[in-house]
Amino acid sequence: MTEAIVVNAQTETPNTSPVKPPSAKGFRGPNRWRAIGSNIAFGIACLIIAVVIAWAIWPEFFTKYGPTEPIPGGRLLPPSAEHPFGTDNLSQDVYSRMVFGTYTSVTAAALAVLGGFLAGSLIGLLAGYLRGWVDEVLMRIVDVLLSIPSILLSLAIVASLGFGIVNLAIAVGITSTAAFARVMRSSVLREAEAVYVEAARMSGARWPAVIGRHVLPNSITPVLAMAALEFGTALLAISALSYLGFGAPADVPEWGSQVSLGRDYIATAGWLTTFPGLVIVAVVLAANVISNRLNRGVRRK
Repeated sequence: MTEAIVVNAQTETPNTSPVKPPSAKGFRGPNRWRAIGSNIAFGIACLIIAVVIAWAIWPEFFTKYGPTEPIPGGRLLPPSAEHPFGTDNLSQDVYSRMVFGTYTSVTAAALAVLGGFLAGSLIGLLAGYLRGWVDEVLMRIVDVLLSIPSILLSLAIVASLGFGIVNLAIAVGITSTAAFARVMRSSVLREAEAVYVEAARMSGARWPAVIGRHVLPNSITPVLAMAALEFGTALLAISALSYLGFGAPADVPEWGSQVSLGRDYIATAGWLTTFPGLVIVAVVLAANVISNRLNRGVRRK
């Protein structure tokens, strides 16, 4: 009997050997290739932005033709090694006009983002920290801006201010204010409940000092990450409005107006609109890729 009990106890003893976890080999491959693809896309995006910045600062180093220089016998020439983007109906090199027009387009987009960033950050900061009726009033203004399509609001502002690339930047900047205000407000609401902010309040610090020393430095990072995305959006909006004729004059090289100049020849000389449009799309996509990478870095923190 005793031997039977011992045998049964031995046979019923649970297996306590460590269980090997399932191999993660099958999961490393896709993640690794996805990370490599993301890094390649980020590198290409940074390269595109670097080239655009170089175009804006040193345009004469990238082309031997001036933006308004006519080429003898060069009317509506197709793309070639001499003229990568072809020539237009005025015998002007399209590539040169795009290079020299970078300063106007990029500067207008940067001014629009800067204006929207400053105004939206201030609105979101005050609304998120002071709350109460201040939050209600400011957020209702933001809701009104968000309820109007951005292109229609920009058109209305430009119509009231007058045509011109500066007024165009102001109009686009006003339309981007609401997005910056929303992001800043949500970030401030999260930081305002932190322990260090409560300690600063309890120590008797005045609210402007608490905002400047504690809340703002720790709330601004998501808004800065969003600025890259808004730059692409602002560039696209400015190009669209310039295409409609609300931007720079026809003799001033600018990306949107360059696309507009080729619309009458789209059937016979499609390069007049194709290549400038591809440049705009490439820069907007590059800004989106950089913004996504910055947003991922913010979430990890």
